[in-house]
Amino acid sequence: MGAMTAEAGSVRIAHGRPFTVDDLEAMPDDGNRYELIDGMLLVSPAPGRPHQKMAYELYGVLAAACPDEFDVLGAPFSVRPSNTTELQPDVLVGRDEDFTDKLLPAAPVLAVEVLSPSSVINDLNNKKAAYQRLGVQSYWVIDPEEPSLIAFELDGDGVYQQVAEVKGDDPFEARLPFPVTVVPKALFGKRGR
Repeated sequence: MGAMTAEAGSVRIAHGRPFTVDDLEAMPDDGNRYELIDGMLLVSPAPGRPHQKMAYELYGVLAAACPDEFDVLGAPFSVRPSNTTELQPDVLVGRDEDFTDKLLPAAPVLAVEVLSPSSVINDLNNKKAAYQRLGVQSYWVIDPEEPSLIAFELDGDGVYQQVAEVKGDDPFEARLPFPVTVVPKALFGKRGR
């Protein structure tokens, strides 16, 4: 396959080669989230209110418990370990020393994705596999529909094992990347769902 580009309006679209982070920077500012996994482009529409509410509430819970050696950030903030992979977890925790002002070039210690109807397959399959390959110690998937949280952690072989699944008012007592208690239903804030 040769590397060719085609014009789509003023956006150059890669053809015959993997997408790169340079291609991402040429994407329009149209409200969609553009991510790359091994050169494959993922496009997600803007998330809805339940998604955003849960992500922001989780950010607050994590930030309140976060030790000084880590930092908690919410999307959009790029995890860019290579020229062909750039992900934007809904919430991430990284080692403070690993961040630059613009991105995280190393694996975070925790990546969290909040499910949307359009993201379920990518979040539970493609992104989970990508985070595992990157060596992200903990991966959480939150479903605003139930509400629920599933937590995965890398085992000694670098493979994700499910370590928890909690629903509604049941607490998740996380030990990694630091001790924190998360109650899925509480992530809808004081008004609940």
